[in-house]
Amino acid sequence: MAELSEARKRANKRWDDKNKARKLYINKRSTTKSFILNLATEEDLEQIEKYIEERRSNL
Repeated sequence: MAELSEARKRANKRWDDKNKARKLYINKRSTTKSFILNLATEEDLEQIEKYIEERRSNL
């Protein structure tokens, strides 16, 4: 992967600073997907399905 220019680094930092909540959301979504696809056991998946149903009923 190519090194980022100083201008790009500054632009990324400005975006990060302005969009803390969005950045946190994206990070957590990515972590969740990775856990489900790579680490979750059958028990984990069953519990996650329950959480999803609960969340859907609250929306």
